[in-house]
Amino acid sequence: MGRFFALGFILLPLLEIAMFILVGQAIGVLPTLALVILGVLVGSLVLRQQGLGIINRMRSNVSAGTLPGQAIFDAMTIGFAGILLILPGFISDIVALLLLVPAVRHWLYKSLSSRITVVETTTTWRQQGDGSDPRIGRPETIDLGDDNWRRDP
Repeated sequence: MGRFFALGFILLPLLEIAMFILVGQAIGVLPTLALVILGVLVGSLVLRQQGLGIINRMRSNVSAGTLPGQAIFDAMTIGFAGILLILPGFISDIVALLLLVPAVRHWLYKSLSSRITVVETTTTWRQQGDGSDPRIGRPETIDLGDDNWRRDP
């Protein structure tokens, strides 16, 4: 698996450079640069607009008591799409635009969530038994009173 990531890190910039050359030859240098700058602007707007909307949706899911799994996944994919749009390159922009389509995100969520088990946990702590600690009273335990210790900053 690590080899695929290493190969991807080598091939993706080469493919992006090849796409820059092809697009530059087809439409010219200035329109190509304008498209790259437009991608950066759209990416920053997407991160701002969609990110705030997803945060509000996650907040409403939590207040309703439901797990915000889909909202968290949407937030991650939209954030990743925004970062891909900010990075210069046409292949990354195509992938980012695909991630911004809600149907694609829903399909990705369904295909990935079928392989993941979500376990709910609680944030409460309960002590069982009589509450006494079996470690107290042993010779290796040092039991300090309230006035025998201090907390250093």
